[in-house]
Amino acid sequence: MTNLLDGNVYVVAGGGGDLGRATAEELAANGATVVVTDLGTSLAGEGTAEDPAATTAEAIEADGGEAMAHVGDITSLEYTETLIEDTLEAYGRIDGAVNYAGILRDSYLTNMTGEEWDAVIHVHLRGHFSLLRNLARHWRDRDEETEGGLASERSFVSVTSPSALGNVGQANYGAAKAGILGLTRTAARELAASNVRVNALLPIAYTRMTEGLLDDESKSAEKIAPVVAALMSDDAAGITGRTIRAVGDSVSVLSEPEIERTAINENGWTVDRLTSVFHDELGLGDGSG
Repeated sequence: MTNLLDGNVYVVAGGGGDLGRATAEELAANGATVVVTDLGTSLAGEGTAEDPAATTAEAIEADGGEAMAHVGDITSLEYTETLIEDTLEAYGRIDGAVNYAGILRDSYLTNMTGEEWDAVIHVHLRGHFSLLRNLARHWRDRDEETEGGLASERSFVSVTSPSALGNVGQANYGAAKAGILGLTRTAARELAASNVRVNALLPIAYTRMTEGLLDDESKSAEKIAPVVAALMSDDAAGITGRTIRAVGDSVSVLSEPEIERTAINENGWTVDRLTSVFHDELGLGDGSG
């Protein structure tokens, strides 16, 4: 491959799954050292296992790369602090991270239990917060300790989903993935001063999460991995706060939310005036009510 990432160290959370494994191997193939963390749970978030992280790390090493397996709960602030400390002890630096860790507990909204809601929100949204907050603290401190700041930009890639735009049966998952977009945009603004860029990846690929829903195996995880490696590289300098969609052979940038139409009434609004404005000026509904 290339030496584009030579000397850099990256953390891949959820690195034992399809997208995480492919990304970890792509980063290593481009010269990076990779720390693979995965709790090894089932798709529903049950059980733990060391095999997924170890298998990915072993595959990288078998191909001549350098990798370390790490097992723990990405939602735990204590665990992510330990993960960072262990990575620094082993390699002396962390240049970026991507977080694929996630579970599914699909159900229609009217049938969804509180536990199903909490579990998915916790793993996806709390997991992103836990890893990003502790990395941000490390990078901020390293920036302040280094004369002239960090020599190169650091990069965090969050992982969202088309479900963030709405998907039947996934109120919990969609809400979590939409929340990740808000976290990404906020973190990008806050961390710019520390020379850290934060972007969201919206992947569409054939994985265990999409099995039965997406049967086109040409949309493989391996096609997503180079997008993440590129976002991690120094050549992506200045790209931050954006949402990048990757599927098959295409890569796209998603537009950010913006105001479509505005109505103004200088004397203030009344309810009956607003209902007509919704239809006639803002283009909402069909106006037949």
